[in-house]
Amino acid sequence: MATVHCAVATRNFLALENHSLDVPFWRDLVNGIEKPIVNKGYIAAPDAPGLGVTLNDEESKKHLKPGTGYFEATPRWDEKQSFDDYISS
Repeated sequence: MATVHCAVATRNFLALENHSLDVPFWRDLVNGIEKPIVNKGYIAAPDAPGLGVTLNDEESKKHLKPGTGYFEATPRWDEKQSFDDYISS
């Protein structure tokens, strides 16, 4: 949806590729936007706060990769990584 907002704000925007349309549950992953999301080749940019959509937690949880959690803690990122020094210098 962020890309949709960028497209709307870009003069002479031509096309936005979308590679998830063949995923049967793709349109159900968010709420707050007209469905179908892509209608006759167009996406209506929502005007609600933020990106204009909300994540459908229940639908998203149904399609998790087996053995993974939903927005679980990521302690592996709590420690400084070797590449961090490069970025901050």
